[in-house]
Amino acid sequence: MTDLEHIRFEIPAIGEHRPVMIIGAGGIVEGAHLPAYQLAGIAVAGIFDLDVSRAERVAARFNIPRVYHSLPELVAGNTAGGVYDIAVPGSRLHSVLSQLPDRSFVLMQKPMGENLEQAEQILALCRHKQMIAGVNFQLRYAPYIVMARQMMAAGMLGDICDLEVYVNVYTPWHLWDFLKGAERVEILYHSIHYIDLIRALLGGPQGIFAKSARHPNMQELAAVKSNIIMDYGDFMRVHISTNHVHEYGPDRQDAFIKIEGTRGAVKIKLGLLMNYPQGTEDAFEYILMDEAEGTWRRLPVNGSWFPHAFIGTMHELIKAQQGEVAVPGNSVEDCIHTMRLVESAYRC
Repeated sequence: MTDLEHIRFEIPAIGEHRPVMIIGAGGIVEGAHLPAYQLAGIAVAGIFDLDVSRAERVAARFNIPRVYHSLPELVAGNTAGGVYDIAVPGSRLHSVLSQLPDRSFVLMQKPMGENLEQAEQILALCRHKQMIAGVNFQLRYAPYIVMARQMMAAGMLGDICDLEVYVNVYTPWHLWDFLKGAERVEILYHSIHYIDLIRALLGGPQGIFAKSARHPNMQELAAVKSNIIMDYGDFMRVHISTNHVHEYGPDRQDAFIKIEGTRGAVKIKLGLLMNYPQGTEDAFEYILMDEAEGTWRRLPVNGSWFPHAFIGTMHELIKAQQGEVAVPGNSVEDCIHTMRLVESAYRC
């Protein structure tokens, strides 16, 4: 049997770094950013939120030494020049970025604006202010994706010819009040992760085709179901299918990413999405046709999408700040292409 001991996810060694300054203390910061930083030993020096009491509660929970009462106060307090971790709605990103110093290191929560026009404005602002800026498209850094990429890089799967993302779950959209009345929901706030991941794995597609649908039991929301096809030519099928309103109990919920090549395949169970927010166990299964048994096997997964993938997005900015890389892998220059694909999906 093939030796797969090297196929694994390990929390990266961060090393000495300037402490992070967080803008926004919402659920994603409390549930993913800060737990990830604790796991990786990423220092946080301060936090600001319009709701000061919330910022104080989050700071107490995660031992953040300073709560700031305004954005200018936080900027003035960033004397060490740490990365600004911005976790605000996409519509507010440009305003926040405009108040940060030139040449800042910035990690902004996805999406990069609520539409392509906003995304292009954010890109232009980052260029004008000479910022080293990245976007928190974190699925590409999830432990099981790291493992799949290791197998692909080693040629273990052969030529990739099929990639499928399937999601049939019940997502409690009411947890995110800002989505009520929003013009775009499913692709912009969920399937955007898969579009970005596929770009990271396969490069840019020749085209994208999509159809989204609303649900009669969620009249206050835009589309919550989507079918997306990404065109990679005649020898590859790439498909995303999502239904977030499977209201019939967790037993028939399912969520996976399947990558097939000419020599093997990987199937990743996205346990986080099932029975959300409690979630279920993830699973990493694979089959390699050059093994005599030719059977599906499992590898252990050391971590999950939340919070472990959030280590990767911040680590990219820290590496750039340390001079290890010139540009973070999740830079705005890269992630603008994801936003352009999202816009094309809505327009096609």
